Amino acid sequence: MGPVTAAVLQLVALIGALALCYVPAGNYMAKVYSSDKHWRVEKWIYKGIGANPDTEMRWPAYLRGVLAFSLIGVLFLYLLQRLQGILPGSLGFSSVNPAQSFNTAVSFVTNTNWQSYYGEQTMGHVVQTAGLAVQNFVSAAVGIAVAVALVRGFARSRTGEIGNFWADLVRGTVRILVPLSVVAALVLVACGAIQNFSGIHEVGQFMGGSQQWNGGAVASQEAIKELGTNGGGYFNANSAHPFENPTPFTNLFEIFLILLIPFSLTRTFGVMVGSVKQGYAILATMFTIWLGFVALMMWTEFAHHGPALQLAGGAYEGKEVRFGVGGSSIFAVSTTLTSTGAVDSFHSSFTGLGGGITLLSMMLGEIAPGGTGSGLYGILIMAVIAVFIAGLMVGRTPEYLGKKIGAREIKLSAIYILITPALALVFTAASMALPTPPHSMLNSGAHGFSEVLYAFTSAANNNGSAFAGLNANTDWFNTMTGLAMLFGRFLPMVFVLALAGSLAEQKPVPVTAGTLRTEKPLFTGLLVGAILIITGLTYFPALALGPLAEGLA
Repeated sequence: MGPVTAAVLQLVALIGALALCYVPAGNYMAKVYSSDKHWRVEKWIYKGIGANPDTEMRWPAYLRGVLAFSLIGVLFLYLLQRLQGILPGSLGFSSVNPAQSFNTAVSFVTNTNWQSYYGEQTMGHVVQTAGLAVQNFVSAAVGIAVAVALVRGFARSRTGEIGNFWADLVRGTVRILVPLSVVAALVLVACGAIQNFSGIHEVGQFMGGSQQWNGGAVASQEAIKELGTNGGGYFNANSAHPFENPTPFTNLFEIFLILLIPFSLTRTFGVMVGSVKQGYAILATMFTIWLGFVALMMWTEFAHHGPALQLAGGAYEGKEVRFGVGGSSIFAVSTTLTSTGAVDSFHSSFTGLGGGITLLSMMLGEIAPGGTGSGLYGILIMAVIAVFIAGLMVGRTPEYLGKKIGAREIKLSAIYILITPALALVFTAASMALPTPPHSMLNSGAHGFSEVLYAFTSAANNNGSAFAGLNANTDWFNTMTGLAMLFGRFLPMVFVLALAGSLAEQKPVPVTAGTLRTEKPLFTGLLVGAILIITGLTYFPALALGPLAEGLA
């Protein structure tokens, strides 16, 4: 069997598995967030944190809950790293320095999981399990909660209430993420991923000397790392490491985990707004972009020009032979089109155009299918923009799901889509203009520029993957990427929740002959076009200086 055929079969198997899980997973999540009953363990949690889960919140109160909870998470994780040297289970590692502690705390709380350190040489068992793994769960649950709040904004009318943040947070963690992660971790352990709390030990010979590795609760963290679209690896090699991702099957399984919740949330959306066809329209948009990018990536990596690459059968540099070009291409597109950031190959070693695809995937806003929750609310914002564009074409006040899209709604949506590009491009420009930051670039010219652009695009979009050619462990990059992650996560949430509150206050608009049918293929095409055009106009100059210049050289 040839490598291209094997890649296509992997893709077909992945799509089939996602299709089988789409309806039950989406329906279950809709039931979770629509239920008025609380599990006993949830009642204990509510009592412990002093929250009343039955109290409905308007959007400012919901936002205060998101920000307060996240701030506490940043402070706790920062202190845990600073105190690591005196904690048990630290494996002898010293405390993490202040700049890197800040960067890592912000990174995991914002669901970015950007890592400027070697995991196996920096973080002990306590920080990994009590700090980083916990944030993998709750940061993902926060993203889903915000998405569900926006869905309620579309579904409700004549009220400004969009749910209860604490109930949504706890339910997402207890009823969705924890059970699925337990099952996923068992599968990974059965397939060879490690799960222990062993210390540092020698594992064999390498070029005449021994290698030293520490163990860890890897399988359990790997499960939520992918399921919650987090991406932070236990080891520096991330999902290219055999302890995290041992076989081609686990590689495909991890891609499945990455895509499961973001795709299934479109079903949840359709059920909660009372029209599953609306969910299918959003799903079709996500799937079209994802499949198109996978096909483009495979083409650039399998058929790139150059005799060496053609003789090898593809661009194999920087890719694990266990997964090959096909598995690595599917993984790279899936991890950058979501907010995962996990890698099973090194994106810096992809062809010029292949690296550009990973960049563009993040620049779309990671909405195809995007992160856990963030992908859904991101594409719903784009749907509001697309409806507005359609309204301008026909001279009619735009409507979406029975809600009028007026000046307030379009302003909130427009500010949302401008925040992330502004962060990525401004921080990149500052890094290239100042004398010191460019010294961190491994390469010069277009590829070196791509390394810096990739870093801030990844941080601002809360992705977390790296181009692997940039030394980001400096005070400048630790601080600036930390700020990009903070602003890139929470500023958009402000406008999402404000939009949810504005929509929930409206009364439904009756459907007329002039209403745009947003469940039809025409709207799907309009939405795909709006996403690609808006992204292209925003980022094309930067892409022309980096991956396009390199790929066309």
